[in-house]
Amino acid sequence: MSLNQKFIAGGLFGIGLAVLGGYALSQSATPAQAQAEDGPGPNLVIEVAGEANGQIVIDLLPDLAPKHVAQITELAAEGAYDGVVFHRVIEGFMAQTGDVEFGKEGADMSRAGMGGSSRPDLPAEFSSATFDRGVVGMARSQNPNSANSQFFIMFAPGPFLDGQYTVVGRVISGLDVLDGIKRGQGQSGSVPAPADKMVSVTVAE
Repeated sequence: MSLNQKFIAGGLFGIGLAVLGGYALSQSATPAQAQAEDGPGPNLVIEVAGEANGQIVIDLLPDLAPKHVAQITELAAEGAYDGVVFHRVIEGFMAQTGDVEFGKEGADMSRAGMGGSSRPDLPAEFSSATFDRGVVGMARSQNPNSANSQFFIMFAPGPFLDGQYTVVGRVISGLDVLDGIKRGQGQSGSVPAPADKMVSVTVAE
């Protein structure tokens, strides 16, 4: 596999997504693409504030990734995601968030993307689901079994991720809010302060 097809870890738990070869940076989002339909849920409801303001609703997919969905919903129910920023956002690729350890607003952003939660890492739950626009995947290090709390939402299709990262959900409302999230800088996509944040993350059955 060539370097421009691979991703490198950006920290202990970070997916890195410092895209080598500029592949993702050359892709363009397709805002007109229809949002996914609501499934059996549960739904993750994210209130976003910053350059983007509004609500993103994600239909979680326990049939594909039951352990990952359980961990996300438990963290959301505890309020662990509230105030966590979108620390890595790459134009035409994805927006990453969910570092409940180092990614809270007002924290030292130099460590954002390196943390997880107090819960254990999860074994990979790879599936045949493809990384289309609006699909939500779990961030991880080079170890496939290292996903914990961080996740990313796709601006545009990324089929090169298929079978390598766990798909946990699909955006069913708020793609316009997703598109407005503050972009990061350079290939790594690190977002300078103040970054957009998840004001609150709740679960709706």
